[in-house]
Amino acid sequence: MILEHAGVVVDLPAGWEARARTQPPSAPGRTGNLLLHAATVPLPASRGDFGSGVVETLGPDDVFVSLFEYDPQDAAKALFAERGLPVVRPADFSKAVLRRTQLDHSGAQFFFQAAGRAFCLHVVLGSHSRRAAGATTVGRLLAATTVKERA
Repeated sequence: MILEHAGVVVDLPAGWEARARTQPPSAPGRTGNLLLHAATVPLPASRGDFGSGVVETLGPDDVFVSLFEYDPQDAAKALFAERGLPVVRPADFSKAVLRRTQLDHSGAQFFFQAAGRAFCLHVVLGSHSRRAAGATTVGRLLAATTVKERA
């Protein structure tokens, strides 16, 4: 299945589910930005931007991803200096990244720009001890993701 929304295209690997929406504008006169959720578990209709309502359902081999777009002018900020979708490695994950500790869950955040657009990629793995497999799973999703310039 292919998901395309607001210039981001994801050719979902088998076993993934994804939903995307445009966030309300951050200020008058601005356009709304992309919020994309993908997971290896069913996505509930109601969920937080960074996965509340979903991450609680992750099993040890499951993954949740939030791709959160910031305003276009933010791409020039140092926080978003990295270019292109990140390469996710097991060493990137830590239990300390998560706001709420969940069992053996582990998380990582990456700030970057792609196609002149600023993003945060927030990833939660169902198991810190299985983070090598989780990083590989996320890598397959990112390899199937393309970010296009805003029209």
